[in-house]
Amino acid sequence: MSVILNAMKKLPVLLFAVAVLAARGEGTFNVRDFGAKGDGHTLDTAAIQKALDASGTNGGTVRFPPGTYLSQPLTLRGDHVTVELEAGATLLATTNPMDFMRTPGDWLKARSSAAFIPFIGGRDMADLTFTGGGTIDGSGHVWWGEAEKARERVPGYTLPRPDLLVLQRCRNVRVENITLQNSPKYHFVPGECEGLVVSNVTILAPEHAANTDGIDPGNCENVLITKCRIDTGDDNIAIKAGRRPKDREFACENITVSDCTFLHGHGMSIGSETRGGVRNVVVENCVFKNTENGIRIKSEPGKGGLVEDIRYRDLTMIQVDPAITFVCDYHNNSAKDRAQQPVPAYGADGPLADLPVYRDIDISNVTATCENSAGIILGLPGSPVTNVSLENVRISAPTGLSVQNAGGIRLRNVHLTVRHGPPFILRNASLEGNR
Repeated sequence: MSVILNAMKKLPVLLFAVAVLAARGEGTFNVRDFGAKGDGHTLDTAAIQKALDASGTNGGTVRFPPGTYLSQPLTLRGDHVTVELEAGATLLATTNPMDFMRTPGDWLKARSSAAFIPFIGGRDMADLTFTGGGTIDGSGHVWWGEAEKARERVPGYTLPRPDLLVLQRCRNVRVENITLQNSPKYHFVPGECEGLVVSNVTILAPEHAANTDGIDPGNCENVLITKCRIDTGDDNIAIKAGRRPKDREFACENITVSDCTFLHGHGMSIGSETRGGVRNVVVENCVFKNTENGIRIKSEPGKGGLVEDIRYRDLTMIQVDPAITFVCDYHNNSAKDRAQQPVPAYGADGPLADLPVYRDIDISNVTATCENSAGIILGLPGSPVTNVSLENVRISAPTGLSVQNAGGIRLRNVHLTVRHGPPFILRNASLEGNR
């Protein structure tokens, strides 16, 4: 009898073990088998984390059937892991800011985003995939109001908040066929990743949700972002190179963005952190509608580095503001900021540390209509923008393209139609070709 009683006491544990072994045998870990309810009210954090941990041991697929899975932050581990959110499945972040703080305290007094845990985080992983047609939702409405108040008090200020999906030092990553939405801050932040494919991903946040960047690859190489639809309150994509790498010449290299649609947002950006260097970026076959900025390179002294071999081709822009923005004194301004920070004048004898250097940039087969101006190419007296080619470019705007502290700007079949002033406004700059 005692043997039977002992066996009965161990039955729940045995059943759980059998479920895990069965799942391992199939390579699939259904979060409902681990206790997740998916009713949008029950906190499913523990059950989901168990499924992720089980998959992280030997690899496999963590499956979310249709439902709404309410969760606190989650951590990914191990290699050969697939997170499959089926169509109709939503992984929903909790609305308590304390859930995302590394150390309990007043989140409004946090000094940096390092005080927060991302909703989903993973590091040092290989062969990681997110897929399935479902949605990851960051419940950003809890955070955006205070962020906008802070930005109004200090123009350009980013109130520290958690990001939605953060991957550090990962290799061979695929994010495809899912929706990322309503992040408190940035949506997808791959850092120091190699071999990244983002395909057919929809990223959504309200137009005025502060700092809700879509995809921000930082210090990454060999990246493809394709067939994505991004509608956010800040940069649709921002390539960042904040640190100089020890083992290669450029922090960001070999990045292609193709066949994407950018709606509300601040456009396709490089920067503002470029200290580590950016090389060999291609942006092609993309459509921009109602974005602040079309193509943009932004940096400033103290954050700057070399940005070279950049190709923009086959782009359509509709009511953007403006079409082209290459600036070396960014200072956290965007075209429609309610209050602009004053931009200090950097003369030839100004600060020389970490100056931005932009060169070897080709822009071809671009059509654009602009709300205010065609754009700006702005170098520094001590660091002019050089070797920029515009070919088969047609821009219609109230005012022209301002070019300052720049040389080797070549034009071929470029038509700027403006209502006020000259099509090109030059200051310490030279143009070659038609205008």
